[in-house]
Amino acid sequence: MTEIDWSLDAYDYELPPSRIAQNPVVPRDSSRLLVVDSPSTQQHRIFQDLPDLLNPGDLLVLNNTRVLPARLYGHKPNGPAVEILLMEERQHNCWLALVKPGKRLKLGAKIEFDPIAPHSHEEPAGPCCCLGEAALATLPERLTATVIERDDATGGRLLEFNLPTEMSLIPFLDDYGHVPLPPYIDNSQAAPEQYQTVYANRLGAIAAPTAGLHFTQDLFSRLQQRGIEKTFVTLHVGVGTFRPVEVEDVTTHQMHEEWVEVSATTVEKIRETKARGGRIIAVGTTAVRALEGAAAATETKIGDSPLQPFYGKTNLFIYPGYKWRVVDGMITNFHLPRSTLLMMISGMIGRSRVLDLYREAIAQEYRFYSFGDAMLILPEAYQIKQVIE
Repeated sequence: MTEIDWSLDAYDYELPPSRIAQNPVVPRDSSRLLVVDSPSTQQHRIFQDLPDLLNPGDLLVLNNTRVLPARLYGHKPNGPAVEILLMEERQHNCWLALVKPGKRLKLGAKIEFDPIAPHSHEEPAGPCCCLGEAALATLPERLTATVIERDDATGGRLLEFNLPTEMSLIPFLDDYGHVPLPPYIDNSQAAPEQYQTVYANRLGAIAAPTAGLHFTQDLFSRLQQRGIEKTFVTLHVGVGTFRPVEVEDVTTHQMHEEWVEVSATTVEKIRETKARGGRIIAVGTTAVRALEGAAAATETKIGDSPLQPFYGKTNLFIYPGYKWRVVDGMITNFHLPRSTLLMMISGMIGRSRVLDLYREAIAQEYRFYSFGDAMLILPEAYQIKQVIE
């Protein structure tokens, strides 16, 4: 590594605004795929070609998190509009949230939330259909929250929602929340389900693991027929994935923690794959963080083989010079300049190589960011030392 690989300015590149995808392609697996197949060569393919690009016996590791309807709109009692983005539940019905405008929301400030306009053709069940009469009688007329604390680490606020203790905020999000598309998607006609993977089943993220958006059930069937297996981890994508790097020396950047679950079943599948000579292909940077974060945590705690079942938080930051423990290759979308995700990719195949590939992708009119095209980094692209036993 050189000093430039740890300089924030070294991860900048120019992206024409026209290359930012505003809508997903249909079907999902018809997106383009830039295949990095050696340290110096690449191919231009379609995502549907994935079964032909992997080997029988390889294992795909996917993040099964599901995006919360985490964006809520409301106002202060005296009128000014407020927008919040839920990040995580710190305790029962007390949520850490990013708020706009934050300066107007002092401790003790109250927010009244506006429900989504109901569908004219159906009667929603609502969050209270299973409650008894006594619980129903305690429900507030509308959803409100009070600012009880400021979080210096994120610049957010801790909001306490006015719900009975036996109730959770989660069911109310169907009536009040919106799926939070990233700010660079500002002209989209996508339906909310198009910003969820087809296998999403663990509610808790504020953004989709977008590399997984390209998969269809038909593609999974073809992968299985080819002898390519899959397993799942959970990483609830939070602000840490998107928080900008604000230090010139990237090695001093501090990642925000995100919740990770790597089950014993997944660990066993990874060990079996390694034992038979298969490769571990992580689907998305969040799956990479889950696996490598779990390995780093359990290696420290157990001092044995680096990957053990793990349930907890990780703030792992991967950049050039990182010692890879689990992952052999990855599928990923194209990421923002100066982002921790771009640095992670550079930690696998090198910063200069990544920037060259991005320049080629721009010249070839690939679509960028969450609804954009994908990149497959094969193990042949970079020799990664593995330490899984």
